[in-house]
Formats: sequence, structure tokens, C-alpha cells
Amino acid sequence: MDVLPQIGWLVLGLGLLSFGADWLVRGASDLALRARVSPLVVGLTVVAFGTSAPELIVSLKANLDPNTQADIAVGNVVGSNICNIAMLLGLAALIRPFVVNSQIVKRELPVLLLVTAVFVAMIYDRTLDRWEGALLFAGIIYYVVHSIRVARSVPDDPAAVDVPEEALEHARRSGAKAVLASVGWVLLGLAGLIYGADRLVESGVTLARLMGVPEVVIGLTMVAIGTSLPELATTIAATRKGQTDLIAGNLIGSNLFNILAVMGLASAVKSIQVGSLNSIDVIVMCGFTVLLIPFLARGARLNRIEGGILLGGYLVYCVWLVKPAWFGVSV
Repeated sequence: MDVLPQIGWLVLGLGLLSFGADWLVRGASDLALRARVSPLVVGLTVVAFGTSAPELIVSLKANLDPNTQADIAVGNVVGSNICNIAMLLGLAALIRPFVVNSQIVKRELPVLLLVTAVFVAMIYDRTLDRWEGALLFAGIIYYVVHSIRVARSVPDDPAAVDVPEEALEHARRSGAKAVLASVGWVLLGLAGLIYGADRLVESGVTLARLMGVPEVVIGLTMVAIGTSLPELATTIAATRKGQTDLIAGNLIGSNLFNILAVMGLASAVKSIQVGSLNSIDVIVMCGFTVLLIPFLARGARLNRIEGGILLGGYLVYCVWLVKPAWFGVSV
């Protein structure tokens, strides 16, 4: 089987996931706003879940497909969390150093550290049982409800997620055509996510087998970066607009959603066997997460040097991860 067609399917899957998430957020936000749901609630629910939708669909697909190892599901989340902190946060700091609001450091970062520790403890026995998944998913429900309550009591809460301008503009319009258009965006987004996840997982597994690379490596690299495209687009847009105070909150929130919502729902539906995931990968995820403490606590400012350390560390990790598999060396 030729490698090039599989790369083509992989690229198509990545593109559909990215556009599908954007279309879903646009349509769902519009419908929620028309139903008189506040923009704050929409941002903390629809937008937040929408940016994690690629990880969710891919992980569900990988876990439920009998022809696919669940390693891609777990590798996708672990890899995405590493990518969000090391690559995206590092890239944002290199483009424009920024100050992180103290509320994010004091409130969101400790929660992420706790959730990460619980997740690592759960997969220590190489199995994520359904009851553990249900517990994780209950955690995201509590987190969202609590965040909405806090955000309502604190004006201009820095942890709140922005609602896309397109959704706000569409919500101001009236008429059945506008509503149908919003429904159309939701359906189109769901179709793009589902088909994109199918192509991404299938081509990723095929490429892994053709190249002799473990499926978990594909999940930790190509699939993880691909499903982080919505976060990448949000990070670059926020950096260009100078809205740097939102970057850390959005990325930390995305990591929370990945563990609690994505891993929680995927394993609640069907227990996940963590087979080939190396302990080093989990240590790297925990290490980058813990590294945020000295980086952000020191004046809560992330400069170019620290951004370079994060990005450089991610590149070293990717090289270490892929090269041994190419040369047939076990890691």
C-alpha cells in the first residue's frame, strides 16, 4: 500500500477536523445566543467543548473501533496536552511575550495539576475503567458549573472563553433563514468532525503500520497536533489581536477538557486499555504542566526565553519519540 495516499487522507482528516470544529462552534453559539443564553455561558460551554471536539471524536472513534488500538485515544489526549503547553504556549510567548492574569495562576493552574495527577493515578494500572471515566466526566460538569458561577460574580473574568464574533453577529439577525443557516453550520460541523476523525484515525493507523511506528507514537504526534489545530488558530489570532491574557486560560482550560471530558466520556462508554503508552510520555506531560508553576508564578509573565525553552523542549521530545521507532529501537 502506497504511503502518499495515506498522507493525503491524513491531511484531509486534519483539515476537516479543524474546519468542522469551527463550523460547530459558530452554529451552536448562534443557536444558544438566540435562545437567550448569555455569551458568558456560551463561551464556557459551547466554545470550550467545541475546541476539544476533535480530540473527543478522535478518541471515541479510536476506542470504539475494533480494528484500532485504544493507544491512539490515550496518546491523542496526552500528546495534545503536551502540545498545548509546550508548542502553543511557547509559540505564543516567542511571537509576543505576555502577562498571565493572576486569577488564572491561582485558580486554573492548581486545578489542572490536580486533574493531571488524578488522571496519571487512574492509568497507572494500564486501564481506564468505565467508573473512572464517569468520575472524570462528572468532574468537567462540576468545573463548568463552578466556572460559570465564578465568572458571573467576577466581571471580565480572565478565564472566560470568548464567543466568536461571527456568532454574535448572526445572533443579532432574525428570521427563519438565519436559524436554518445556524442549524446547517452545526450539521456541517458534526459531519466534518465525524468524517475527519474517521479519515485521520484510519490513515494514522495505516501509516504507523507501514512505517513500523507504534500507533501510540502517531497519536502522540500527528494526531495530537492535528486535533490541537483549533487551539492553534485561537492562540495565533489572540496573539495578533493583542489579547494575550486569554491565551494561557484557553490552553489550560483545553487541557482540563481533554482529560475530564475527552478521556472521561471515551472511557465511560468503553474501558480503555493503555497498552503501548510509555511512562516517559506521561512524565513529559506532567513535567511541562509542573514547569508552568515557576514560569507563570514569577510575575505571571511568560517571556521569549521561557517560550523558547517550552518550544525547544517539545521539539526535542518529538525527535526522541519518533527516531527510535524509525530505527527499530524500543523506547
